Amino acid sequence: MHTAVVTGASAGIGAATARRLAEAGFHVVLGARRLDRLAQVAEEVGGTALELDVTDAGSVAAFCDQVPACHVLVNNAGGARGLEPVAAADEAHWKWMWEANVLGTLRMTKALLPKLIASGSGHVVTVTSVAAAETYDNGAGYTSAKHAQGALHRTLRGEHLADPVRFTEILPGMVETEFSITRFDGDRDRAAAVYAGLTPLTADDVADVITFAVTRPANVNIDTIVLKPRAQYSASRAHRE
Repeated sequence: MHTAVVTGASAGIGAATARRLAEAGFHVVLGARRLDRLAQVAEEVGGTALELDVTDAGSVAAFCDQVPACHVLVNNAGGARGLEPVAAADEAHWKWMWEANVLGTLRMTKALLPKLIASGSGHVVTVTSVAAAETYDNGAGYTSAKHAQGALHRTLRGEHLADPVRFTEILPGMVETEFSITRFDGDRDRAAAVYAGLTPLTADDVADVITFAVTRPANVNIDTIVLKPRAQYSASRAHRE
């Protein structure tokens, strides 16, 4: 049985991806900070729950040491904090976003690449965002981190062209998960307003796309997939009823 590692797997896109990959026949190793919630998802899918904080190099090393083999890595951990102009930037928010999105992806990918290559048919999926391709007012901390994460991922595609590893970047638009709740420090009303007047994507929508990509024949590399709600045109433009 092939093994898939999913980070940020205690909720949202990560948990949905763990479910879909398990249904597709993978043994899933789930990583996240919230071990209680993680264990519930792992039990549901017959997977393995391991505590993981991608912002902590020691946590990443301890996690990866417990993964004997890896065929698929889904870099899903990350997120946004705050929404303010550059002139009022909160450096603590910026540092966390760069640690979680960029360095977290770097640490996990670097640690598991030897096992992915050794599998003979590895696949790295990195969940970035439409914010990896666009910018918008008050979002520079997040968009800059996502641009860097995307650049890291796309660089790997060229660096490992001769290796048996595929690389797919997933760029979702609006997905109704805990993302906005985290961004707005628990303000659920403000988070709900992000999705008001339209039907956003769900975590399952993104998980379906990830599972499609990793279950293609080994010679097929889907480089990038951008998915958004029908009513969303860009990171800053959407039609609302």
